[in-house]
Amino acid sequence: MNFLDTIIATKKQEVAELKQNYSLSSFTDFEYYSQGTLSFSSSLRKEKAIAVIAEIKKASPSKGILKADFNHLEIAKTYFENKVDAVSVLTDEKFFQGNISYLKDIAQIKTAPLLRKDFIINEMQIHQTKAFGADAVLLICEALDKEAITELTLCAKEIGLDILLELHSEKQLEKIDQSINKIIGVNNRNLETFEVSLTTSINLRQAFNEDIIFVSESGITTQKDILELKRIKTNAVLVGEHFMRQENSGSAIQEFKNWCRYES
Repeated sequence: MNFLDTIIATKKQEVAELKQNYSLSSFTDFEYYSQGTLSFSSSLRKEKAIAVIAEIKKASPSKGILKADFNHLEIAKTYFENKVDAVSVLTDEKFFQGNISYLKDIAQIKTAPLLRKDFIINEMQIHQTKAFGADAVLLICEALDKEAITELTLCAKEIGLDILLELHSEKQLEKIDQSINKIIGVNNRNLETFEVSLTTSINLRQAFNEDIIFVSESGITTQKDILELKRIKTNAVLVGEHFMRQENSGSAIQEFKNWCRYES
């Protein structure tokens, strides 16, 4: 059993508990469930810059704790004050030390769309995502078969959520229906070796239609990285660890946004 299999086995247990504690109708009673969402897709389509999705991430299985004095609300406030284009919130508890409550807390002060980042395998998690105030949800190709991707995508769209569909390698391309999934994230981390290389984004960019919103994720830390991503017409970048490790994350965000602007 590889690491992803271990995570999915845990998620199946979590979904079973979710079904015991909630019903679909109970989620519809949540304040955010009936509210409109901020458009994640619109926030990523910028003419004069690559959009920045800033991630709130306390820890990772490979790197451990990323920010010792972690406070999800303070981090979110810094992101919003520095006008990032969207905020990704890691809600996985066991492996990334996140929490679904972070999403609900941040939704109360959000000024940009919120992406729930977790390992989503069931429709109940989709409804939970909306109920806790997210505007978009991550689906991971490696964790799902083609039929499940379609079903979960349609479920999310039906309740007003955008979908970021993520893949890590060309092996997953056959699962993607580009007529349905319009926001594609390429994660530059190899799931088998955990090595990170922008080559993954560069090699896979050509596989997607011009109307696709193309997002590059993981290992983006320098101006040189951004120049490479501009060259392949990347629409957005998702950055977590780089911001988490900064003493002054506000300054780091402004520097990053400057890199992402196209010269007029």
